[in-house]
Amino acid sequence: MSAKFSELFRQMATLDQVVGIGHGHKLIRGQNTGREAVVVLVQKKLKKNDLLRNERIPSALAGLPTDVIEVGNIRLLQASRTDMIRPAQPGISLGHYQVSAGTFGAVVYDRKTQEPFILSNNHVLANLTNGSDGRSKKGDLITQPGIYDGASLSLDKIAIGHLERFIPLSMELITPQCPIAQFFETAINKIIKAFRPQYKVQVWRQSGKENLADCAVAKPIDKSSINPDIMEIGPVQGIKEAMAGLEIKKSGRTTGVTQSTVLATDVTLKISINSNEYAVFSEQILAGPMSKPGDSGSLILTLDNYAIGLLFAGSDQATLFNKIEHVLQLLDVTLLL
Repeated sequence: MSAKFSELFRQMATLDQVVGIGHGHKLIRGQNTGREAVVVLVQKKLKKNDLLRNERIPSALAGLPTDVIEVGNIRLLQASRTDMIRPAQPGISLGHYQVSAGTFGAVVYDRKTQEPFILSNNHVLANLTNGSDGRSKKGDLITQPGIYDGASLSLDKIAIGHLERFIPLSMELITPQCPIAQFFETAINKIIKAFRPQYKVQVWRQSGKENLADCAVAKPIDKSSINPDIMEIGPVQGIKEAMAGLEIKKSGRTTGVTQSTVLATDVTLKISINSNEYAVFSEQILAGPMSKPGDSGSLILTLDNYAIGLLFAGSDQATLFNKIEHVLQLLDVTLLL
């Protein structure tokens, strides 16, 4: 029987409006007659007078009456990670209303109240704040998708939550403000220029505080508007500790699901914030390339879905993420109830 209808489809596919053939019952004015029929699927039903004779669907095929059903443009029902999605799930676009877009990392739960929160980076949910610069405050609007992706939609429509808590980021200016440091930098560069004009010394002040995590959480406006299952990955199984050589994956707004390998743990490094500022992060995890801008906030997992970190920075050659233990402890949340 299946082969018969496959052959009928090949015959009828020469008609532009036909997209499929099936086996069903004849419908008359929406009522099932119970009579066996060849069901002909079309994008749009057209009046007989609008069709040439050779474009019309026969009243019978293979000895059975035909029944024409309009089905529209059939396509894969795959949501884009930059679309507005409800319930929203980790792996898609979101952000502070003044930030372009980052990634919804995970659903986490307040340790005391068990309230569900949306986890991502400080620089995604809290606009890269140090806590006293006015860049964000508790209660600020969080949108899904992020503003960059939802620019054509009203804030009311894409609002998904409000900033609940964040860990302030400690940042330093690259150019020293200390007069003594500036004098020393200028003087030593004058000396170097006389002997090695192609070289230059730059003085930078070591940060008084090293950052452990770039993280924040938002409280959803409606608990039913979020789904904890990570897009194309599924539910988080628990937490594991990262180690060199461990194979990992993530689900992010820009590059979707990607995999890499942990290259180093307990990393301390300087992260460029912009042309004038940097931040020092310690006890970080380094992996190979697996992300691009917009993937910040993605949860890093083992191949069997145990969380090990929160992605926050990277380049074409490497990816950096915070240890998940630090993130959860600092925000006073848990991944599983």
